[in-house]
Amino acid sequence: MQIIRSVDRLKCNGHYALAVVEGGNVYISGQFSTDPDTGEKKFGPIEQEARQVLKNIQRILQAAGSDKSKVLKSTIYLDSLQNWEKIDQIYSDFFGDCYHARTIACVKELHYGFKLEMDVIASL
Repeated sequence: MQIIRSVDRLKCNGHYALAVVEGGNVYISGQFSTDPDTGEKKFGPIEQEARQVLKNIQRILQAAGSDKSKVLKSTIYLDSLQNWEKIDQIYSDFFGDCYHARTIACVKELHYGFKLEMDVIASL
């Protein structure tokens, strides 16, 4: 098992791994909109946060030896279902012809006040 604790300035803020590589898969912990070059939290409109989260996931996938075409499952936690259509469009633009299982759940609040969080399972 390979534990990934950081990729660039993306890092864990608690007792968990940024990602775990095991059994031919990579499991990425929930990601927020954080600038990977500075480590700064990037709050903004849902579209801005979503694009940054997806870029961060792409960066972590690459560090683990995978890419977005190998994503098997994702879970997106939203602070409001009113953002579902916006997220679906950004998600579609990012993944293009790459389809996989996905869950979107509306939650009361997210850590730090972010509008979304996303975790991913991908093959290597």
